[in-house]
Amino acid sequence: MAWIITASADHVARGVEGGFVQACHGKDAPLRRIRTGETVIAYSPVTVFGGKERLQAFTAIGTIQEREPYRVQMSATFHASRSDVDWRPSRPASIHPLLDRLDLTRGRHNWGQAFRFGIVRISEADAGIIASAMAAPLVEGEICPPRQASLLALLGI
Repeated sequence: MAWIITASADHVARGVEGGFVQACHGKDAPLRRIRTGETVIAYSPVTVFGGKERLQAFTAIGTIQEREPYRVQMSATFHASRSDVDWRPSRPASIHPLLDRLDLTRGRHNWGQAFRFGIVRISEADAGIIASAMAAPLVEGEICPPRQASLLALLGI
């Protein structure tokens, strides 16, 4: 089983650096759907949260760790849920060359609607296609150390 979580590239970079993922603005329920050992792929429609600069790329891929989702205080009034992730070495991959290859988007004029709710379950076949485009191993293997700086530099941030 594999999942795509939608988040801006700058938020994904923070998650990669910290070894975690958040979904749907820190909601708990979406993360509870993802099981230990399942693949999670970050799709970033934009470079910076709230920005208009389109990226439309898969920006990170990893495996959910055994720990249950947990709450983190982000500010005095906001607590977000996170799951720990073993991020794999990868490079961002544009979704555009993959649109006709993925079951999730093939033949869909409004393909972006699939990512609208922040989390979507995908087939192992789609996960393999995305992992290949990202030059990442699909199965658990070498774990990527924190790399926020390199991802942010790649994105021009």
